[in-house]
Amino acid sequence: MHRSQKILAVSFDVGGTLIEPWPSVGHVYAEVAAKHGAQNLSPEILNRRFAAAWKAHPGVDYRVEDWSAIVDATFAGLIADKPSKTFFPELFERFAQADAWRIFDDVPPTLAVLAEHGVRLGVISNWDERLRPLLGFLGLAHNFETIVVSCEVGASKPSPAIFKTAVEAFAVAAENILHVGDSFDMDVAGARAAGLQAIQIARDHSVVAADQIKSLRELVALISSKRAGR
Repeated sequence: MHRSQKILAVSFDVGGTLIEPWPSVGHVYAEVAAKHGAQNLSPEILNRRFAAAWKAHPGVDYRVEDWSAIVDATFAGLIADKPSKTFFPELFERFAQADAWRIFDDVPPTLAVLAEHGVRLGVISNWDERLRPLLGFLGLAHNFETIVVSCEVGASKPSPAIFKTAVEAFAVAAENILHVGDSFDMDVAGARAAGLQAIQIARDHSVVAADQIKSLRELVALISSKRAGR
């Protein structure tokens, strides 16, 4: 990070940073599949297959077609008909609903304290058209003055273009913005390439590196310290 630069605004990634699928991607997949006759699918197996399908589809553009291909790959060999021919539309809509997600416990108090300290808040996310309504359903949207979504910008993290869109929206220098996300490549490296400060949220790490935090609550002390010039 630019350790000498004060932080005037903070932007957040969404998935894995502010919220996570609940109870998991596999649980939601199994729930919807069961309604269409595919009973007793293991959420744990679906989670592993989803991770593999995601990894096998680099350069996802976060379009409906991308999600459809990933879902088909996840269920390949487990059910007779491809979800794209059966229940994919219902599954896609399911993840637009608030109860398919959980807000991390450290999110609400951190956003509240940062706002009290006059820190401007925003979102920079690789997502589709479901994000803005979802943030509203979850009661999070009102916290952010700026919400930048890849499907609207036409560029996805780690492209500098999506970060520069946020910089323009905040109307402050890039080096005075801190971006927080759970992916080093997408969030930290991407933000730094665009001139922002960046830090990785690593809740599941037993040991964190210098540019990682285990809880968003740590942002308050970090920002206060930098504002004091320490």
